[in-house]
Amino acid sequence: MDMSPATLAPDQSADIAAEASATIRPGSLELAIILPTLNERDNLAPLIDRIERALGPQGWEVLVVDDNSADGTAEEARRLSLADPRVRVLHRIGRRGLASAAIEGFCATAAPYAAVMDADHQHDPALLRDMLAAVKSGEAEVAVASRFAEGASTAEWGRPDRVKLSGIANRLARRLTGVELSDPMSGYFLLPTAIARDLVPRLSGIGFKILLDLLATSDRPLKVRDFPMNFSARRAGESKLDRAIAFDFLAGLYDKSFGRVIPTRFALFCTVGAIGILVHFAVFYAVMLAAGSSFGWSQAIATFCAMTFNFWLNNWLTYRDKRLVEPRAIFWGWLGFIAACSVGAFANVAVATTLFDGGVLAVPAALAGIAIGSVWNYALSSRFVWGRF
Repeated sequence: MDMSPATLAPDQSADIAAEASATIRPGSLELAIILPTLNERDNLAPLIDRIERALGPQGWEVLVVDDNSADGTAEEARRLSLADPRVRVLHRIGRRGLASAAIEGFCATAAPYAAVMDADHQHDPALLRDMLAAVKSGEAEVAVASRFAEGASTAEWGRPDRVKLSGIANRLARRLTGVELSDPMSGYFLLPTAIARDLVPRLSGIGFKILLDLLATSDRPLKVRDFPMNFSARRAGESKLDRAIAFDFLAGLYDKSFGRVIPTRFALFCTVGAIGILVHFAVFYAVMLAAGSSFGWSQAIATFCAMTFNFWLNNWLTYRDKRLVEPRAIFWGWLGFIAACSVGAFANVAVATTLFDGGVLAVPAALAGIAIGSVWNYALSSRFVWGRF
């Protein structure tokens, strides 16, 4: 009989919390605070001091999951760990993204409860004690620090545009998860680690909104409680969230709705390819009609521009968790993408021609060629462009 936390009846949540609490001895590890980081070196030490003031000297650990920060965040975490065994670091190479970082944190701790929060001081550690108490008592299975609950404030954030965007996203998220929550896009929450680990095999790990992933993946609505949060301004460094965050959120919704049919990254890759076709024809007609170039030159220039556009948009959106940022990586990645697309174009023409010569109608033959070329381009690009760097 399956008694995993994610499939238990809602009225059994108190029993889950009671069982977890019974395993905790005074002074033993109780809570893991998972900090996904990218260039947060100067924020770590002050944040750990704030956590200690909120929780006391024992019963917790900090897991810094760092995405190979250029500013030495992982090295700073190791320095802190030498003096404070409550601090641990997972240094990730070739993997990026807040959601996947949280997942690795869930799997790397022995603590019966886990919290995920940002390392930039926008999330107040003082909420941790009350959030933990609510989950331990069975009052909630997930405690969420909310920017929009009654009593919360975003005044110090200074981003009214993001507040409006979050409101729209929240309405979509509630439809997907079935959970009435004021801020399902929150990046600050706490839950029993057993529930998180039980859901891990089915999580998509895409993008920044791991809470949405957890709530949407659970077979039943999880019992949640909001905790009003004063969402502060970042203490040091720059925000890693950009305008692609809205696209990233939509990708998460797609993954939960259709990801088992067509992989999300492949769907994004094909969407970029479709936009690239429009770019191709726009450049083609502009060069041929406005510049008076021949058909051959117009086609060549349009193809080159479309490939370059597709590379840029894929790097910004489709592979944003593996985004190439260094000039050398961008240059060689662009060349690799051009080469991969050239091979895909050859496969496209070869398959379509073979089918057409074999008696298949023109449209189905062309569509089959496009499908083969798209899969080939995606496979080569994923492996030799964004997989290599």
